[in-house]
Order: sequence, then C-alpha cells, then structure tokens
Amino acid sequence: MTHPRTVRFYLPPATRQRAEAGEHRFIAKIRAVLDKHGFRILFHSDSPAEQIKSGLRPGYAIHWMAEPTTERGLCIRRTYVYPYWTIQETNERWNWPVARTPFNAGDVPANVARDFADGLRRKHLHGAPFPATRDGFVYVPLQGRLLTQRSFQSHSPTQMIEAVLEHDPARPIIATPHPKETYDADEIAALNALAARHPRFQIGDGSMVDLLGRCDYVATQNSAVALSGFMLHKPAVLFGRIDFHHIAANVHDLGAAEAIARAPHMTPDYDAYLWWFLERMSINATSDEAEHLIEQALDRAGWLV
Repeated sequence: MTHPRTVRFYLPPATRQRAEAGEHRFIAKIRAVLDKHGFRILFHSDSPAEQIKSGLRPGYAIHWMAEPTTERGLCIRRTYVYPYWTIQETNERWNWPVARTPFNAGDVPANVARDFADGLRRKHLHGAPFPATRDGFVYVPLQGRLLTQRSFQSHSPTQMIEAVLEHDPARPIIATPHPKETYDADEIAALNALAARHPRFQIGDGSMVDLLGRCDYVATQNSAVALSGFMLHKPAVLFGRIDFHHIAANVHDLGAAEAIARAPHMTPDYDAYLWWFLERMSINATSDEAEHLIEQALDRAGWLV
C-alpha cells in the first residue's frame, strides 16, 4: 500500500519548539534526509491524545522515546549520552539490533578506545577520579515501580535488593531513588522495611558520580547509571534486559547468585565497549556521516522505497 509522503513528529513541547526552529541538531538532520526524499514534515505534541490520533493518521510517524503506534512509525531516542542517537522500530531497547549484535573488543584499536573513553570521562563524569577506587559497597540506582516485576525484568526492584543482600553477604548496599520518579507510600514503606531488617542496606542520597567512583560494582534493572559505570571501569549486574548488556553479568542468563558472584571480578575491555556501542552502533549527530546513517535507518524501515 502506498502511503502519503508525510512524516509527523510527536515531540515534547520544548523539543518540538526547538525542532520546528531547526535548533535540534539530530532532528534537523533527519529533516534534511526527509526533505531530500520528498517528504512533507509536520509537528505534533506527544500528548496521550496525539499518540492515539497518530495510529489513525495516514503517512509516517516519528515518536520521541515512545512505542510507535503503527507499522509506519519509528521512535528516536538519545543513546544515553550526547551526541549519540538511534532510530528504531520499537522503543523496547532490549529488542534493538545492537542488543543482538556480538561485541568483539579486538575490533577496536586500544589507543582509539582509550582516547574516546577519556573524553567521555572528562565530559560526562567530570570530577570523578580515574582510576576509580573500590570502597567495598554495592551501588543500586533505582528506577520506577519498585514493587512490580515487569516483563523485561527477572525480579521486581525490591526483590532485586533482597537478591543482592542474599548473594553478596558482606558488602553494604546503597540504593538511591531515581530523581524523576515519584514513589508511593507502599514503595517507600517497602524500602524502609528492607532497611530496618538489613543493617547493610541503606537508602542513600549521594551523587551518582561520587557513588560510581567509590562502589565495587553496580546492581540495577537496566539503569543508564550502569553504562556510566563502564566509563569508570565498574562492573554491573543487570536484573533487566537492555541494549548495553554485552559486558555485564546478566541475571536472565546466569541467575542472580552467579551474576552477583561474578560481577566484582569482571574485567572486560570497558573502553573498547564504549567506543563500539556509541561510535559504531549509534548515530553521532555531530559526525559528517550522520545523515548517511539516518538515511540507512529509514531505508531499513522501508520508508525510502
């Protein structure tokens, strides 16, 4: 079926304003590719009402960090750190092609990886000492829905904390609430109950950079804090599926006991992984080849036929 060559962007208000003004670098490059191929471009908010309408409108759609509503939809999402982005057919990061692509550290020259990772550390973890220390505790950055085990998770977040307490019987555990989450009374009560039962567990309020710089390893569902930890060569235990799983101890694959036992001793090539994950598997919006990579992504989705 032939669809109108109209692409509608569904964006948060501030992002929409920047995109319409041509001030959002990545969206501007997508627009340049779409213009080249004769698409008409429209902008909408990403409100629930507009998302529903998006499934009924003809043409094509690009959603901001949201699941596409039709087979003619794509989502765009920053790949955790600026200026890296991705264009995907689903918002489920564990189902992205990168998640299924093997990582081979030997493909990345050591000097290239080191220089790249040094730049990430300076830019995104300014003030963190490197080499980092290991002060004998586990850092658990929390996300949302603390009492629910979602489809991509091996445990609920509170069960995750209990698993770390059980299988790492010596280290203190510091969990931090997510700054953009609002926890209800039941969730707060559950955390307080864990702290009351387990003297080694505490709810912390320290900065991410400080805790990453001092922890032995990170245990989380799929928080991007684990990826930041790779910048400081900190191992990670992942209780949820995600795209950056390759060099972590994955509970889905190993079970909680084995993943937690392995994590403190893991020494993957963190710098090579960061280069591969960001430079090879993502789109650098500042690079000369960004528009070419965008064009490839749209072509893979069948938009440029």
